[in-house]
Amino acid sequence: MERNGSNARKMNLRLAKTGRRLRQLSRSTRGSAAIEFAMVAPALFYFLFGIIEVGVIFFAGAMLQNATDDTARRIRTGQLSGALTATQLVSDICSEVDGLISSNDCNANLKVDLRSYTTFGSSSYPTVTNPDGSLNTGAMKVQATADCSVVLMRSYYSWSIMTPLLSSLLQSMPGGKYLLASAASFRTEPYTSSSTC
Repeated sequence: MERNGSNARKMNLRLAKTGRRLRQLSRSTRGSAAIEFAMVAPALFYFLFGIIEVGVIFFAGAMLQNATDDTARRIRTGQLSGALTATQLVSDICSEVDGLISSNDCNANLKVDLRSYTTFGSSSYPTVTNPDGSLNTGAMKVQATADCSVVLMRSYYSWSIMTPLLSSLLQSMPGGKYLLASAASFRTEPYTSSSTC
């Protein structure tokens, strides 16, 4: 009997120790920071990747605008003139956009629209995008330029959004893409001796 009594006492002591340990664990704050971080981390990383993605898109847009401006300057000064082709313009712009957009990708995805008019009053700038945001390449033209003409040059690049969860929020085109667009409007210089402007 004594043996059963000592076993019962040992059992009660074990239960009491276990109860104390459980009470201590319930009051303990060790590891709470890790649990809180695990709960907040997905939203934190979502916003962090969003900020990086938007920054890269703005940087790519600035690079495209700079390259378009440089090509427009060549047209304005007569370095590029006459019957230009879309391939010439794409090649010229893509030679300026280096690093963030690969040359092959740029040549494959960059689209240009070049309109030439005699006066600013006669110029019109038709849309080249479809209602869903995709490019209507059939509406794009590359017209011949001459000295003293008014020129509108537009370039478009469909940027693939890198962060999969953000594509639904950032896309402006079908297929998880964002349309980068740049434009330059100017009058070409009188670069020939027979110029009348």
